[in-house]
Amino acid sequence: MHSFPEPAMAMVEQMRESAAADPDRAIAFQGSPGANSHRAAMEACPDHLPLSCFSFEDALDAVKAGRAGCAIIPIENSQHGRVADIHFLLPESGLSIVGEYFMPIHHALMGVGKGPFKVAYSHPQALGQSHKFLRERGIVPLSHADTAGAAAYVAEKQDPTLAAISPPIAAELYGLDIVEDNVEDAHDNMTRFVILARDPVHPETLNGDSAITTFIFEVKNIPAALYKAMGGFATNGVNMTKLESYQIGASFSATMFYADIIGAPGDPRVDRALEELAFHCKHLRILGSYRQARERG
Repeated sequence: MHSFPEPAMAMVEQMRESAAADPDRAIAFQGSPGANSHRAAMEACPDHLPLSCFSFEDALDAVKAGRAGCAIIPIENSQHGRVADIHFLLPESGLSIVGEYFMPIHHALMGVGKGPFKVAYSHPQALGQSHKFLRERGIVPLSHADTAGAAAYVAEKQDPTLAAISPPIAAELYGLDIVEDNVEDAHDNMTRFVILARDPVHPETLNGDSAITTFIFEVKNIPAALYKAMGGFATNGVNMTKLESYQIGASFSATMFYADIIGAPGDPRVDRALEELAFHCKHLRILGSYRQARERG
């Protein structure tokens, strides 16, 4: 299914028309109008035109096809970890990460009337972030393509037993009643978004600002390969702030790693560390170097 709930369609079409008139200013995001990614797009790039896309793939394809100048994609959440499939989609997209944005996330329980509710629809990330809240109230969580789309779906069904876990603005957009605010289980809930574009940021344009470089790699299938590959970052004093593994294919014999480091190519320490990493790797690809939006550590 690649269609939005009916209550969202008019707003989606309006966004598409505006983006088509000025595609270079368009910023694609996944979800219906009112989703957290919509808010992130407006806050991170206030001069851009938000373009609603049904899936992450659609948002990335809009940039590749020139229908948008960039896309903003959630990559990880402080409470619920990385966004599913995003580590596969970013390398396959052929786009470059050109920025990052951190946004506090607050969810509301909303519906047609005040309940009681039997089920709550939302994106799996939002359901995971509100798991304790829903369990304590005996509300069954059901997945939807995005948070605001869940609100639009509940508005479309007009069933008083259905609820949505969505950003508060979605209640206003789709005519729902907010029953309870701040239903996320952790009130320091934070999501990191990355901004992607067709052309990378050249490290020399960062003007000495603190930078993040993101890359993926696959080490050679020999003993202690990962240990040796990581040694170059330690000996050169390069801080690695993220290292995650994920499987390629069904054989469980090819493991890829996703990493963030502080610094960018052009810095001799980073260059030496990446050169040593490449020596121990079957595959290494830099996804982007960009200004650091928030200090690590």
